Amino acid sequence: MASAFPILTFLAILAAALNAGLFFIFSVCIMAAFARLSPAEGAAAMNAVNVVIQNPWFFSAFFGAALLSLVLAVLGFTQGGAGGLMAATGGIVFLVAVIGVTIVFNVPLNDALAAAPAGSAEQAALWQRYLDVWTMWNHVRTIGSLAAVALFACALRQGVSLG
Repeated sequence: MASAFPILTFLAILAAALNAGLFFIFSVCIMAAFARLSPAEGAAAMNAVNVVIQNPWFFSAFFGAALLSLVLAVLGFTQGGAGGLMAATGGIVFLVAVIGVTIVFNVPLNDALAAAPAGSAEQAALWQRYLDVWTMWNHVRTIGSLAAVALFACALRQGVSLG
């Protein structure tokens, strides 16, 4: 398995980088654009994104990065060495800051937004909170993804020599 470790690490870099880019663009552009819309329009736009993002391309990058992170966390700690420990740390960072934050914070906010009656006062109030809270947690996912990329890259640079 040690010979597969550099390949897995490289693939984890690519997958985590795809996630970082997605989260980054939401943090610096998309949410600001949605904030310029009326609450009903902004909520409708975000609800549409939350529907169409559930596709094989996104799931491959998102869950692929999660799977690679889990594998690298286990292998890295099992094998040790500077490269292994960096890869393991990168895996844990991705799992906590991206997968954990998504499950605990972003998805419940998405579900609440989707459940709010369109054009209602409830939706308008939720939308204002959503913009602040969802975006803050998205910043965490952005930073977490980038940190995982950096740690995986450092692990690869160390040679992830585990044999």
